[in-house]
Amino acid sequence: MGRRCPSTTGAGAGFTASGPTGADTVGVVAVDLNADLAEGEDLSAGDLAVLDSVTSASLACGFHAGNRTLMRATAEAALGRGVVLGAHVSYRDRPGFGRRALEVEPDRLTGDIVEQCGVLAGEVAVAGGSVEYVKPHGALYNRMAVDPGVTAAVVEGVRRAGIGVLVAQPGTVAEDVAVRAGLRVVPEGFPDRGYRSDGRLADRGLPGAVIGEPGEVGRRAVSLARDGGLVALDGQWVAIGVETLCIHGDAPGAGVTARRVRVALEERGVVVRPFIADGHTGRSGPR
Repeated sequence: MGRRCPSTTGAGAGFTASGPTGADTVGVVAVDLNADLAEGEDLSAGDLAVLDSVTSASLACGFHAGNRTLMRATAEAALGRGVVLGAHVSYRDRPGFGRRALEVEPDRLTGDIVEQCGVLAGEVAVAGGSVEYVKPHGALYNRMAVDPGVTAAVVEGVRRAGIGVLVAQPGTVAEDVAVRAGLRVVPEGFPDRGYRSDGRLADRGLPGAVIGEPGEVGRRAVSLARDGGLVALDGQWVAIGVETLCIHGDAPGAGVTARRVRVALEERGVVVRPFIADGHTGRSGPR
């Protein structure tokens, strides 16, 4: 895949696009567009609309939402569109949609990650594909940004599942621990969410923390991809270097938003493509 642009330069984010020989194309910024999907009971028209625009999809593995039938149906639809698949792992929390902060023993959490990846991998394999990365969901994702113990337990589960790529918040504990463990970390940004000035996501209950207007989400996506950051809720500029941008698939009108974001990026010269290129999947053998 293309070389990652350093996020400390202030000259943009994403990764630089590469030509067929692997040489970087100077000045061309590329970014992945992902969505969290398979979080309902059945594959919907809205899910398909999202898949028409994204390049990667993180599928719920049953712990916070979804079911095996939906996993397989979503995988089939994604693979038919050339969309790369990842495991959207969570705390075991269907009543709270994985958004409740739970205390789970490290060994149990590691086992939960392995179990979720295994369940999804089985359904994706039937659809003719493979799980290429892991992206934690909700409270687990946020906890990993500040808790090295929780991150270590999740990273061990990812390793045991034979997967070598983790999507995480940039500049956090999660990134540091995973890199030291030998995983490739893909830094992620959220154009449909508000940020604090320290670069972390604002609590969903705060005004401005959830952005639903597609045009605004598109503008924020361009800011993250091309400018390397955006304006936080307190008005301060915050640098956020990313390689992938997320659209929440459970948000109202997610299909329209995903399309608007993709168009906005491409109109500004950003190449939208998976962070995992052909022939470089990030998968490893069983451990």
